[in-house]
Amino acid sequence: MQHIKLLSYNVQGGIYSRRYSDYVTNSWKHVLPHPERFVNLARIAQLIQQFDVVGLQEVDAGSLRSANIDQIQYLARQGGFPYWYRQINRDLGPFAQHSNGLLSRLRPGPVTEHKLPGLPGRGAVVVEIPLADGEQLAIGIVHLALGWRARKRQLGYLAGLVEEHPLLVLMGDFNCGSDSRSLRAMVRRTGMQGLDYTLKTFPSWRPRHNLDHILVTQPLRILSAHVIDYPLSDHLPLSMTLGLPEGLGFAEPADLRGTPFNPVHRSDANQGRKRR
Repeated sequence: MQHIKLLSYNVQGGIYSRRYSDYVTNSWKHVLPHPERFVNLARIAQLIQQFDVVGLQEVDAGSLRSANIDQIQYLARQGGFPYWYRQINRDLGPFAQHSNGLLSRLRPGPVTEHKLPGLPGRGAVVVEIPLADGEQLAIGIVHLALGWRARKRQLGYLAGLVEEHPLLVLMGDFNCGSDSRSLRAMVRRTGMQGLDYTLKTFPSWRPRHNLDHILVTQPLRILSAHVIDYPLSDHLPLSMTLGLPEGLGFAEPADLRGTPFNPVHRSDANQGRKRR
């Protein structure tokens, strides 16, 4: 059985949080650059080197606060990932570029950007990893809303992706725990697995809530899932090792060229899902 090692990490733009009061005392770091940010990113790059695909949330695509450095590209290069992609969900011009990021060692196929229901600023990005028999393993990086009403609509939208992708992984900051009615309803509707209340990721200094999840469709096998004690952000990273269904394997990897891969499709939930 071939397997793949996944990591989901809300990196809070590279800001190190140690206590709730840091949200106030470090609030200026969400606007202005600070040398500590690069130390944190270097440590995150060391962690992610052991994974095949990494999903990042609250990562900056290059602005004043990140010293005009694209943090997705930086982590890809420092972590040795040949492929990377950014989805900018909240564009504040020169001041902030709030993004989802995806890093991959596996040759990517098509990428789809999804604007999720609700107010602008929340999105999902789905990459299709080619398998040897012509099938695709779809991996989605998500960051959902804080409000339960918007989040319920977003979870309903994500459930619809299962119809399009029989082999699907959804990972990221769902901003709700396993006790969320909307999240549990989405899991029942799709039959996805991986919802585990013991995998607590927030806050990183005293984790009490499992806001981050890696959910997978039934044909995939969960071999292991762990929260990693690596408290740099206000979230802890969540890892999972998956096994492909018997008889399936990954297509041959392409040459390792450090490059972004380009989306072939964009979908706006507020205008209705578009299909290829």
